[in-house]
Amino acid sequence: MGKRSISLFVLTMMNLAAILSLKTWPFAASFGLGSVLLILCVILCFMIPVAFVSAELATGWPQTGGVYIWVKEAFGHRWGFLAVWLLWIENVVWYPTILTFIAGAIGYILGGNLASNPWFTAIVINVVYWGMTLFNLRGLKESGIFTSFGVIIGTLIPGFVIILLGLSWYLNQNPVEIPINKEALIPDVTSLANLAIIAGLVESYAGIEMNAIHAADVQKPQKSFPIAILITVVVLTLFSTLGTLSVAMVLPLNIISFTSGGIETVAYIFNKYNIPFLTPVIGFLIAVGALASLSTWIIGPSRGLLTAAQCGDLPPILHTTNRKGMPIGMLILQGVLVSIISTLFILLPSVSHSFWILEAMVAQLYIIMYIIMFLAAIRLRYTQPKVWRSFRVPGGKIGFFLTNLVGFLTFIFVLVIGFIPPSELGGVDLTTYEVVQVVGVVGFVLMPFIISLFKKPSWDEIQ
Repeated sequence: MGKRSISLFVLTMMNLAAILSLKTWPFAASFGLGSVLLILCVILCFMIPVAFVSAELATGWPQTGGVYIWVKEAFGHRWGFLAVWLLWIENVVWYPTILTFIAGAIGYILGGNLASNPWFTAIVINVVYWGMTLFNLRGLKESGIFTSFGVIIGTLIPGFVIILLGLSWYLNQNPVEIPINKEALIPDVTSLANLAIIAGLVESYAGIEMNAIHAADVQKPQKSFPIAILITVVVLTLFSTLGTLSVAMVLPLNIISFTSGGIETVAYIFNKYNIPFLTPVIGFLIAVGALASLSTWIIGPSRGLLTAAQCGDLPPILHTTNRKGMPIGMLILQGVLVSIISTLFILLPSVSHSFWILEAMVAQLYIIMYIIMFLAAIRLRYTQPKVWRSFRVPGGKIGFFLTNLVGFLTFIFVLVIGFIPPSELGGVDLTTYEVVQVVGVVGFVLMPFIISLFKKPSWDEIQ
């Protein structure tokens, strides 16, 4: 892989692959017309603060390592390891959810209720994940090319099709499944179970900071990162609001699935228009888009954790890379953990139960990482004010304060509400849900400190 192999276009596509996903549209659609306001609030209160803060940090410290470098500069080595560990481990937990989406699309096309079959889902998770892991060993340049291609044909095109079909459905005066009036614009947040869905929605918009891990490979990083983030926010806002509204208008709420709602919407409309033969085509494209997202996430956090590992936080077996600079040891460990977690889809009552338990746990772990990242940004503003940042949070000191305040309030809300299961899960056992959440979150947060107890001087390659 040559130096500076990631252009502005590829960086933008990698950002979109990390965040823009059709899998968020079904559970956001459960809020009906109010989903538009809800999505805008999440973007304004969560994604914009994260985008601003991460852009400032990425342009001030444009070295490979991303959040590890930022937090290490602010609080030292141990906290940097915790931050990048959380970014890495939450992805290990998250991978089965995006793979479930892929399995749902494939299963829906093949028929026979495979989309809700736990054994089918577990097998697809393992086959697809290990296949994409082997592909990413080819190098970051090849991964970036596939990601760009996959986002365009697998997310933007199918998303555009869903939006057009939803608009056509409405303009042709077909029955609309949600009320269209001023009262419906306000989302129902009176139920704690409905609020739980918001936590999952917030988590689905996380990750815009992740590609800063590849800063050393980005062309003109201090210019490219802010522009790529701006384009990502605009595209995400348009597609998420219009796409979610299309799903809400067309698909009856009682048949929306968390795991295959995107393809269900397409199938439902195509059947109404008597063109069901097109459903497998769109289903295939949606699966490709999900693979592009998976590819981005497989390599990004692993490279970040590799930086920490080479600084002595993990044993030498996890330092190994191939000639393309891909972290072989880290990717193998990651794959083994994903395979273990995939057994949840066999052990728990349904695919939807497993999907949401993992989705909520990912949100909790990611939010803790964001809290650490924001604290690092605040500290670096005051301890290293002379470090040049080509982008700063707009509004001077007041803008910086308000951005952090809004971000922290959102983080606390998600942490609290993430322990409540959504009503759409039906008869989920509350005790099982809470135990898995608490044990999982606490265990994963403590793990870096436990690892540090066994740390040896020989682990440090950078002395």
